[in-house]
Amino acid sequence: MNTLSSGIGRQEHILKEFMPITAKTGVFRQAIGPCAYDCVKFAVIRDGSAILCSQLGQQPVTVGDVVLLCSNTLCAAEPEDRCTVSTILIDTDYMIDHLFWKHAGLLSDRLEAKDLVTRLYLEPVQVLRFGVQRLEVIEPWLDELACLSARCRYVKRFNRIQALWFLIADVLSPFIEVSPVRLLRSQRERLRSTLPRHRRFVPLRSEVMAAAAMMRGDLAHRWTVRELADRVHLSQSWLPRVFADAYGKTPMAFLTMLRVEELARLLRGTDLLVEDAIKQVGWHSMSYAIRVFRAYMGMTPGAYRRTHNVVA
Repeated sequence: MNTLSSGIGRQEHILKEFMPITAKTGVFRQAIGPCAYDCVKFAVIRDGSAILCSQLGQQPVTVGDVVLLCSNTLCAAEPEDRCTVSTILIDTDYMIDHLFWKHAGLLSDRLEAKDLVTRLYLEPVQVLRFGVQRLEVIEPWLDELACLSARCRYVKRFNRIQALWFLIADVLSPFIEVSPVRLLRSQRERLRSTLPRHRRFVPLRSEVMAAAAMMRGDLAHRWTVRELADRVHLSQSWLPRVFADAYGKTPMAFLTMLRVEELARLLRGTDLLVEDAIKQVGWHSMSYAIRVFRAYMGMTPGAYRRTHNVVA
């Protein structure tokens, strides 16, 4: 019981240090920036006015305006006398997750969602002319979100924090300009053999569960679709279909995901050499393993270890 409590306490401590959604309200009387954030930023003007300096040039903002800044976008502002601003910072990966689930029937995975983001949001800076009346609607949510962010009880109130953000986003989203991108059901992820999620919440077939269990149980084995199909007594053409209906991925793409997850765990929690960890999860080509891991995790195994390793 003590181990469980300490584990939960440690997890809560980590989440306190990293909050994917946070907000604060402040009054500014002096120039700010230029600065950039490694996240998505919404600045809601609640009182006063300012001159915004960004890739849009110089632009005035006043009460009822919302400034949307994509990640790593430089921006400066100079208040005219004073300006009260509520700022919401949203982790970029968190936003991509929401886009993924919004279009889950058409997107293969979160990497495809990340690519869609770059095509939808071409403007790194947007000034949303939101209006005073709509501002009055979201102000109580902004205040509560800022209050919860400051109280450092993030884990216990995370659901409420998300709910407040969803309420605000629901009102804001119609004002955000996006580029026209045609999404087709025939789209497929080209780099990874995954399939869009056309499945529904239905009981999993025993053959599918058996195939997944075999791969989980022996990642180092050189699995093929033929061998898996033979072992679960399905045809080689039918197994990928029913497997994708269940897991949203073909068997080989599912195996790749499992190997990436296990490799990440080994890099975080053991002192194995990167080369040995790669072999342990079943990859025999260093260059291929590095390329796949980077595609899924956004960095090489070596960089991941330097960032996340907790072994003393």
